Amino acid sequence: MPYRPPRPGGARPTRTRLLLTALLLFTAALGLGPLGTQHATAASNLVRNPGLEVLDGPSQFPQCFEKSGWGNNDFSFAVTDDAHSGSRAVRVQLTRRADGDRKTMMLENSCAPQVTPDHQYDLSFWYRSSTPDVAFTLFRHDTAQGWVYWTDLKTLPQSAGWTRTEVRTPLIPPNTDQITWGGALYGVGTLTTDDYAMTDATVPSAPDPCAAGGTGPECRGKWTVQSVNSPVRAIHSVLLHTGKVLLIAGSGNDRNAFAAGTFKTTLFDPATGSYTDIPTPEDFFCAGHVQLPDGRVLVVGGNKDYAAPDGSVGYKGLRTSYVFDPAQNRYVKVNDMLAGHWYPSATAMGNGDVIALGGLGEDSAGTVVNEHFSYARNQWLPMGEARQAWSFWGLYPSMILLQDGRLFYTGSHVFGGGLPGTGASVYDYDAGTISEVPGLRRKDERDQSMSVLLPPAQDQKVLTMGGGNHTVSPDAHRLTDLIDMKAASPQYVPGPDLPQGHYADGSPQTGGQGKVYVSAVILPDGTVLETGGALHTYREDPVFEASLYDPATNTFRAGLATDPVPRTYHSSSTLLPDGRVLSVGNNPGDGSFDQRVSIYEPPYLFKGARPRITSLASTRWTYGTSQRITVDKPVVKASLIRPAAVTHSSDPNQRYVDLPMTVDGDTVDLSLTSNPNLAPPGWYMLSVVDANGVPSVSKWVRVGSEGQVAAARVQSFADELRPSTTQGGTHEHHQGVKMAEGYDGCDHAYGRINQCVPWTFPKMPRAERCAWLLDKGYGRLEVHGRDRHHLDRNKDGIACGKGDVKKR
Repeated sequence: MPYRPPRPGGARPTRTRLLLTALLLFTAALGLGPLGTQHATAASNLVRNPGLEVLDGPSQFPQCFEKSGWGNNDFSFAVTDDAHSGSRAVRVQLTRRADGDRKTMMLENSCAPQVTPDHQYDLSFWYRSSTPDVAFTLFRHDTAQGWVYWTDLKTLPQSAGWTRTEVRTPLIPPNTDQITWGGALYGVGTLTTDDYAMTDATVPSAPDPCAAGGTGPECRGKWTVQSVNSPVRAIHSVLLHTGKVLLIAGSGNDRNAFAAGTFKTTLFDPATGSYTDIPTPEDFFCAGHVQLPDGRVLVVGGNKDYAAPDGSVGYKGLRTSYVFDPAQNRYVKVNDMLAGHWYPSATAMGNGDVIALGGLGEDSAGTVVNEHFSYARNQWLPMGEARQAWSFWGLYPSMILLQDGRLFYTGSHVFGGGLPGTGASVYDYDAGTISEVPGLRRKDERDQSMSVLLPPAQDQKVLTMGGGNHTVSPDAHRLTDLIDMKAASPQYVPGPDLPQGHYADGSPQTGGQGKVYVSAVILPDGTVLETGGALHTYREDPVFEASLYDPATNTFRAGLATDPVPRTYHSSSTLLPDGRVLSVGNNPGDGSFDQRVSIYEPPYLFKGARPRITSLASTRWTYGTSQRITVDKPVVKASLIRPAAVTHSSDPNQRYVDLPMTVDGDTVDLSLTSNPNLAPPGWYMLSVVDANGVPSVSKWVRVGSEGQVAAARVQSFADELRPSTTQGGTHEHHQGVKMAEGYDGCDHAYGRINQCVPWTFPKMPRAERCAWLLDKGYGRLEVHGRDRHHLDRNKDGIACGKGDVKKR
């Protein structure tokens, strides 16, 4: 039913309400179960004592409600007769606040409303507030973990008069039997609340055909290889807010192209299947990239030079930097960085700036220099303004922005072993402190694993999946590890193993065999598609397997259709605005590059008609606001997904932001978080999902274009983390880190520079190694340095030549 405002003087109770209140007070005095009686008068309202009229005897606070909150602040609670209806409401006041909040909520006992997993509930209350620093906050009771913070549903505007606020919960997670909720005051001022309501808003879903063993596309999805190949070796994939995909090759791991100065980029249009060549000024092979708030793409560094064939000098990073402007379809140079970066990561911050770090410098050493790009000034900041920890973070370190503005290094990286210590840490860029996070298993075998901030971003949970390191172990593993960064003392815990697939010859994976080069893509239904990969980090033995990970159940749904094209080294997968997934790239050890393009239609595209967003009030969204859309059928959830910028199993900016809903027929009001760290400013894909899990085609909206809100709603967490490293700015910290020989899993003393003879062979007699390489298509290999694998038995300078292969 549409909401109807009260008549003038809305605080005045009706005659019926006064009679009901008197009856309730009378039955309470007689001990005749007042709360049960009240519930019977409004059977659809699941809140006990919703009008706050019945007081608890000892505390004289409303029955079934409590004074809740945390942090360093001065506060008071009072029962007041300044009510929306009836004779009582509760007023909370903060007179000083350093951090934390205060809130009136249902007691965490039998008073808390009962809920059913997979249902949704409409929650509402009336309020008056002298400040906009009010959040609609929600806790849930997990049958295994107890009471835990769940999410903030929306931020409430300041209101001098009584205002009703309503919001629909996300789907209730598994193992949840109760919830409690209310308004949280987190700024100096007052908040008065009254008349709480909660009703079940669940829309029944159709039976799942896959639960009965179905194997059609509605259960497995469908892959299609496009008829036209990519014209470039797509090392990098970036989805633009135009809906087109920027495919960057640079020299494409081709030494001859580098020598010729042939650098390539193309723009792929999924709607038409067409490609547009983009002039490319420098070698962006293995650069970093990130979306800026206005939709331009910042490209960080790239390849200054290939490694010397004898291994005496490694790859070198560029200091130069460009932005790709979709409005002009061209690269525009910005100022140089402080250092060179090859394989750097770039993370978008809550104020629109970018922090870039890691990779190799101009001298081939691992760079310890941080870079800070100011969006407002459109430039990289000079030394002294860019804060430094003088720490080496590895190559393509996965650095995810947390809701409190710090960076979480997940342990995922490229080439070689993990960093010293536990392998994962929280980096406070502003304070310059690094705090280790425990629990990551096999932290030295996370080369080309992938880490994902799981849906929704408000939950602050990260999953790290797969990985390997062939200087340590012959095969990639199938481990996943999960961490809740809202916990008081965050630590990784084991997640479910990756499902296993098969190899090109049809043989199945066995034992602990897993994969590297994993692609993980957040989908609009809130699941994560993982696909592609290989058994070995030296680009061989592709694995054909795909699955869906469900964050709500912490399980993988195995047995999806698999990409017919091998997707190993230099592959990537990207969500498209229509809900399909684009997969490109494959760079085997023989130096070739598979330029076929595959598109995956997930199972949800085969489950009936899609909901449509029929109108959108605005495409410019300000933090902490409500945004109105209309839809053509009932929907159960809505979200924003940040467009991908992915390479080498790395996209630290990928995230899904939940949009709590207020529903009135086909009109839906969506609540955008007030915290820019949860949704850094920029363009996002807005989608809605119906009860059958079918998403709409996305609409593009720009978040934060009108600036940031002053007071972000930040939950307290990680209280037990203590900085384990605080590094100063002494001269020795400016030095790069020497990379160990074989850091990339390859022995570059053999063959062409774009070939990768494995640094460590699978277990076999030494005399059989050449035959193994020949079976893999390597052919004769020139020896540039030390023959550490004994592949040149006749010492003629050619490994695995005619005189080197053992006769069979």
